[in-house]
Amino acid sequence: MVHVARAHGYEAPLVSAAHAVNHELPTRAIEKLARATGGLNGKALAVLGLAFKPNTDDLREAPALRLVHELLKAGARVKVYDPVAMDNFKKQMKAPVEFGKNAYDAATGADAVVLVTEWNQFRELDFDRLKAAMRGRVFVDCRNVYVPARVEGEGFVYESFGRGKAR
Repeated sequence: MVHVARAHGYEAPLVSAAHAVNHELPTRAIEKLARATGGLNGKALAVLGLAFKPNTDDLREAPALRLVHELLKAGARVKVYDPVAMDNFKKQMKAPVEFGKNAYDAATGADAVVLVTEWNQFRELDFDRLKAAMRGRVFVDCRNVYVPARVEGEGFVYESFGRGKAR
């Protein structure tokens, strides 16, 4: 949309701002993960949601592509799950990524979970099941799907974007 607007002589400031925020999501998520886990090298990480948005397999400008690439570059082991976009992701991501059968399989042995795409099935995760699967207790919510107090009450270190810490 930014490109089309500019091609017609319009800057579209709101769309440009949203694009900039989305572009920075992987960098900010990596900073939060590194801080919460004590560094990424050697860590096992689960990435939930690969598509640009829910209900599609579209990966064009999907933050998960850059996020996974940067996590691997930092020495993390990454296991991903998306209800629809995994085949497209496999075609585009030629890197050593593991693929989960579902969210809980992706989280098995993980030090942290990163929620990237707000699929409906990720909106009501079973946190007891998630804890049982994981090694660590870090949950980074890139889409602010959850209320911080709820996730922290389940025993997780919860990181979200733009809303500070719940206390």
